[in-house]
Amino acid sequence: MSKIPREAGRSSFDIIDHQKLMDTLPASGVDFVLDFGCGIGNYLFALANHYFEAGNLLGVDLWGEGIDTLNRKARDLGIAQIKGIKASGLNLDFIGDAEVDLLLMATVLHDLAERDEDAAALRETFRVLRQGGTLAVVEYKKVQTMRGPPVSIRISETELLSLVRPFGFTKANTSSLGPQCYISTFRKNQRS
Repeated sequence: MSKIPREAGRSSFDIIDHQKLMDTLPASGVDFVLDFGCGIGNYLFALANHYFEAGNLLGVDLWGEGIDTLNRKARDLGIAQIKGIKASGLNLDFIGDAEVDLLLMATVLHDLAERDEDAAALRETFRVLRQGGTLAVVEYKKVQTMRGPPVSIRISETELLSLVRPFGFTKANTSSLGPQCYISTFRKNQRS
């Protein structure tokens, strides 16, 4: 039996402004989308509608049951370019260097930071993103809300910038996705 991650099945997707999410993401030039910590794929299916011409929409998660649900739904809907992969850890060795155009981490980074795994995840993110590619991070605002993790482990916009900047990312945009969440986008630069 697979170990179910503590945060498995919890999604912020139903409490965000979907139009604002899509307006914040790149409008074009996206052929390979990676949803890192995808769960059952709620964000990935929305991205498939936005990037319907993308050749590759990949979801990765430690939660095997979530990946099974994602793959079953993609098959039932006939969306061949969506695929989920159960990860055994943070290593994305099934993806080559600089292959991904857009990498989404939706309400995942705070859990990784709490377990001191954020650096490993951000190194892999940098490796798989192409030069100029977009890292999009959705997080809960660092205020008490009806849902979400404890405020003590939430990541503010300023803290998020401090986390990602050392790994070769430059902030592009931050937008509110409603009263509980925000999205920040970053561009991959060359490391100096």
